[in-house]
Amino acid sequence: MFAFTVARRYLFSNPSQTALLIVGVALGVTAFVFITALIQGLAIRLTDDVTANSAHVSLEPVTRVARVLPSPDANVESVAIVSTFQRRQIRAWASTVELLRSQASVSAISPQISGSAFLVKGEAVAPVAVTAVDPAGLDAISPISTEIVSGDSSLGADGILIGVRLAENLGLSAGQPVLFRTDRGVDRLLIVRGVFETGLQSLDERVAYLSIQTARPLFLLPEGVTNIEVKLVEPARARDFAAFLAEATGLRATSWQEKNANLEGALAAQAQTGTLIQIFSLISVLIGIASALSLSANRRRGEVGIMRAFGVSKRFIAGVFVLQGLLIGMVGAGIGCLSGFALCSWLATLTKPDGAMALPIAPSEGGYVAVFLLTTIGAVLASVIPARSAARLDPLEAIQQ
Repeated sequence: MFAFTVARRYLFSNPSQTALLIVGVALGVTAFVFITALIQGLAIRLTDDVTANSAHVSLEPVTRVARVLPSPDANVESVAIVSTFQRRQIRAWASTVELLRSQASVSAISPQISGSAFLVKGEAVAPVAVTAVDPAGLDAISPISTEIVSGDSSLGADGILIGVRLAENLGLSAGQPVLFRTDRGVDRLLIVRGVFETGLQSLDERVAYLSIQTARPLFLLPEGVTNIEVKLVEPARARDFAAFLAEATGLRATSWQEKNANLEGALAAQAQTGTLIQIFSLISVLIGIASALSLSANRRRGEVGIMRAFGVSKRFIAGVFVLQGLLIGMVGAGIGCLSGFALCSWLATLTKPDGAMALPIAPSEGGYVAVFLLTTIGAVLASVIPARSAARLDPLEAIQQ
């Protein structure tokens, strides 16, 4: 195509300017890729941190409320009183577990008894949040056994696992007895089988693990469970799966997104900030392309005038400048995508002294296709103004200048 040949000749006639334009576009695209990969990488890391050691869907009994009963006397209302002493429980938990096992999207299931208690050692007393599980499924939701720093993870009939901070506060170590007093008013002497350290203060200082069979008489739950924790193959689908379970079981199903609404809000705000930065970086690139092509059109007024005098159409003149913008955009975007991927891949290899990734960056999430298309289309649009300006030149005025 002749217009393409002319556009290419114009670009190569001033190689330094063309190179600067392409480098400018490439730098803008590289910045776009870096910001996108960094924001997506941070979102992935935060999500993984939340979902790796917690349930993706939690099933609990529906909260019961007092209800007004009909009364023969219109001036008297009868109210059904809900007991606050009797713990809410899932009685038909076995059938719910069977339903969960039949779902291919479920990766782990943990029926639990959760409650509050106190650990008493001499005059020291510490409140704890109790999680009672099947010993065989101790690591179903959170890998506790791999975090044991003293003792082991064998719960047995009278064992308890506590966090390292809780052990320090009470002066306990593996193998020592401790008085366990539940919120139901039941006491029992248990043996600290193991001490774990997760690095999370809330767990290491406030959580204790028991066998579910040990917890039943302590919390006065001979047959039911208080909650069923579920992990999914795809944590992102937790909301939809929670809605399905709520309808199928009649229980209250809570997704991890609902429990961590603040995290979702923070990630959304972070994504919006990143989008604004990306938009401004692209705008600066496009302004540079439009300015350079405008200068080129002004310098070539004489050439454009001669072509117009020989009968070259306005459409052809405009097409030449649009093609210049297209070539600059495509080449610059391609180089920027490659350099952005190389930069992100290099940054992903950097680690801290403890071996963790220095930057939470995801090279595969750089939005390469999107930025290539946006930059190319934007470059074409940015060239429209100088293209129209060149096409509208009066041949006589252009030649005389």
